[in-house]
Amino acid sequence: MQPLKNVRVIEFCNVAAGPYCGMLLADMGADVIKVEHPDGGDNMRAWPPISGGYSENFASINRNKRSVTLNLKDAGDLVRAKALIDSADVVLENNRPGVMERLGLAYAAVSENHPRLVYCSISAFGQDGPRSEEAGYDLTLQAMSGVMSVTGEPGGAPVKCGVPLADFATGLYGAFAIVSALREVAATGQGAHVDVSMLGASLAVSALQTSHYFGTGEDPVKLGSAHPRNAPYEAFRVADGYVAVAAGNNALFSRTCQGIGREDLVGQARFSSNLSRAEHQAELKEIIEGALADKGVETVLAMFREQGVPCAPINSYSQALSDPQVVHMQWVRPLTLPGGHETKTFVSPLRFNGKGMEDYHRPPALGEHNDEIFGT
Repeated sequence: MQPLKNVRVIEFCNVAAGPYCGMLLADMGADVIKVEHPDGGDNMRAWPPISGGYSENFASINRNKRSVTLNLKDAGDLVRAKALIDSADVVLENNRPGVMERLGLAYAAVSENHPRLVYCSISAFGQDGPRSEEAGYDLTLQAMSGVMSVTGEPGGAPVKCGVPLADFATGLYGAFAIVSALREVAATGQGAHVDVSMLGASLAVSALQTSHYFGTGEDPVKLGSAHPRNAPYEAFRVADGYVAVAAGNNALFSRTCQGIGREDLVGQARFSSNLSRAEHQAELKEIIEGALADKGVETVLAMFREQGVPCAPINSYSQALSDPQVVHMQWVRPLTLPGGHETKTFVSPLRFNGKGMEDYHRPPALGEHNDEIFGT
């Protein structure tokens, strides 16, 4: 399944949001040509862990691409870059606004004789506005967008989400927008300049938090692993660790109470609905943890699963990647890096007609495809 097989994408991107967006398109069959500076290329190529001289971080978001090297400050290389754009269906760039314009590669310039071009610009704050020229990174965007204000324990220091949420949510929005714009090109012949900002994407995926503010006038607060409107819906301490329990309705609450031997809680007014349980969730947590204090993680998981209550261990990544469901889906596959080092990677989680996506090209060495693409 390669629905974008005949789509050519020229990627002028570094590090995370843009390259991740490009990889999502490449996974769907697009011919993604990654343009890198000859001196070191994408900054992520230097990020550890380095295996056989190659960054495994870089490999994780640059599979299925080809790499060419161009110095965009060199007149001859700039001509080559323009020729690549002329041959493309999509341009993807994540430079600070103004950079591509100074190079003569901005949308207005390159689309003049290429009206079908879809040109996606990923940046911290967007292509215009009072912050448009400011730099931004995942950390600063998590801070500015409000994500850090609701992450961590109540009263604790600011904590970012451990996964680079701003970067990867922005990449997902970019890929979705590009494919949508390609549909418009197919229908009307008219391309577009897509403006995707990390700030906008981070706020957009915070829909429950922004709607809470709009509806109440109050800022959402940190709740640790708890939920503002559902309980019990958090991680509970047991004898040898923690177990996450998500009893998000009355029926599941009743089953939870059966599991811990506290059926008496079901008829109490303070625990009669999701909202009332959420209002009294500190007290409810104390009751549940008291009932589980002498039981281990595996015992508690088995007990709740028998009751049909959604629950999970707090997995490390090594545990998550070896889960039987991950193995069944074949999401972890062998990967040979340039230079021959053998490692593993997590592939696209998507399936079409019961079949997973194919990995048709390992991540590229820097400039590996110069001869193939430029013929020199």
